[in-house]
Amino acid sequence: MTAQIIDGNALAKQIRAEVAGRTEALKARGIQPRLAIVLVGEDPASQVYVKHKAADSEQTGLLATLERYPATMTEDELLTRIRALNAEPSVHGILVQLPLPRHMDSHKVIETIAPAKDVDGFHIASAGALMVGQPGFWPCTPYGCLKMLDAIGYELKGKHAVVIGRSNIVGKPMALMLLGRDATVTITHSRTTDLKALTLQADVVVAAVGKRNVLTADMVKPGAVVIDVGMNRNEEGKLCGDVDFEAVKQVAGWITPVPGGVGPMTRAMLLVNTIEAAERVAGRPA
Repeated sequence: MTAQIIDGNALAKQIRAEVAGRTEALKARGIQPRLAIVLVGEDPASQVYVKHKAADSEQTGLLATLERYPATMTEDELLTRIRALNAEPSVHGILVQLPLPRHMDSHKVIETIAPAKDVDGFHIASAGALMVGQPGFWPCTPYGCLKMLDAIGYELKGKHAVVIGRSNIVGKPMALMLLGRDATVTITHSRTTDLKALTLQADVVVAAVGKRNVLTADMVKPGAVVIDVGMNRNEEGKLCGDVDFEAVKQVAGWITPVPGGVGPMTRAMLLVNTIEAAERVAGRPA
């Protein structure tokens, strides 16, 4: 058996086209959807990320404004700027690129963003909405993973899903989303005593710990769906995930590659959240 590849690039392209259509509908009503991206400091990876996010936004007709600030910016200055963006009616989504400089409290910064503009889905109000099944913004990476499962027509009801990782950004919200689709969910982490015993039971495995080869072929049930969220570098410096891709694809039924899997979908779901924020403010036409 050789796994079928879930192409994140192709699916993200489709989603961007859908967002572009929704953007045009709002523009026809005189509304320009806008995403404000805030970058503090000179982190090289962050600069690449915000560049891609801004380009994706512009491609779909969303207005993306990128604000760059030096690492010497104070936390109070950043919070003041976020509050100003909260109060700006033309801004529908706010994204503060992480990580922030060490002198800033990331949690405090995120909590300052208005929940109605929290398109990253990191605010505690967004987490609470996901927890109780109310409307809110879902974190982009697990949201993208769920869309990938939808794209292959995978029915999660009654299936056993194992999530490797318990972060607030991926692991925990991913588990809640899977639970919301009636999957039986097991969350594993660095203190799990026998990870292999659990993953061998899984119909779906989501690996999201940032550690190479945390999931190997002998840990995967034949035919399982494997979603690789990891972003690592191998000895040659090439991008790779948390999954031993070449070996696991000989066992799994479906698998996501790195690169070209979850990464493009994360950016695509940011656009979905942003257009959703604009539509909520505008009110959808009858």
